[in-house]
Amino acid sequence: MQNNNPLVLFSSTDGNITVDVKIEQDTVWLNLNQLEVLFGRDKSVISRHIKNIFEDELDRDSVVANFATTASDGKIYQVECFNLDVIISVGYRVKSKRGIEFRRWANSVLKDYLLKGYAFNSNIIDATNKEYQNLITLLGNTLINNQLIDDQGQHIIELISQYATTWSTLLQYDEDRLTLPNNIHKNSISLEYEHALSAITQLKAKLVTIGEATTLFGNERNENLQSILANLDQTMFGEELYKSIEEKAANLFYMVIKDHPFSDGNKRIGSFLFILYLQLNKLLVKIDNVGLTSLALLVAESNPQQKDLIVRLIINLLVR
Repeated sequence: MQNNNPLVLFSSTDGNITVDVKIEQDTVWLNLNQLEVLFGRDKSVISRHIKNIFEDELDRDSVVANFATTASDGKIYQVECFNLDVIISVGYRVKSKRGIEFRRWANSVLKDYLLKGYAFNSNIIDATNKEYQNLITLLGNTLINNQLIDDQGQHIIELISQYATTWSTLLQYDEDRLTLPNNIHKNSISLEYEHALSAITQLKAKLVTIGEATTLFGNERNENLQSILANLDQTMFGEELYKSIEEKAANLFYMVIKDHPFSDGNKRIGSFLFILYLQLNKLLVKIDNVGLTSLALLVAESNPQQKDLIVRLIINLLVR
């Protein structure tokens, strides 16, 4: 490719391939030929994965671009290239040793490279960059402490990647210029304490039956859950402190996991009440099972000082 931009080099451990990864438009790009070399799969296989990726998870218009490339005959052609989101998604789907190598490389070297300046405009690398570093650190700790592999590790990376697209919003927040997006839902139905306890009792019975919980599961300590639920609807100067369904759901999820209102099962109960609250308010849940598990682990591993950051992460995932 013809460009004056930096290149990231990926080399396989066997030394058989080295791929120049183009840096442009605040991300990295590879064309189909490079993806074929990178993953050691035919173009037809790579193309099929990309087609499925566009159908399942990514918007084609935002992750594909045409770049001028000089061919061996000296002529310049426009070549279709795919950005980092597509590259990593293909890497997750390709079942090969090289695919595993690339996943590890992309989750460490490449993300570190982007963090150091190429993925973000230098004019806006400020406090928000520190937040990104905090999330990356938290990501690494979660992966190590919980020995996450395969799908769970992938989903945590995806959560961080999705959140990393909201720097403009975070910058507006830091400068007190942030307005709530139109698709946040302001009118909420409260989750009653008795309703929550009844639902937890049913969950416990189910888990005990299949051997995934003991009698300690869901035993409330000092009516702490009642306090958490009451906090969701608290007001200040006549206005609700948490102004949307998404904000209340995120805080409920966080507080149940971090405050440990139960003797056992706080992560599972926090996840359960999170979904229950969203369903009660007829809000579509946009996080799948593995993603929810990964998010619960992120909350559990996080420092209490990161609460606002984590809550904003959850809200962004709900309204993306």
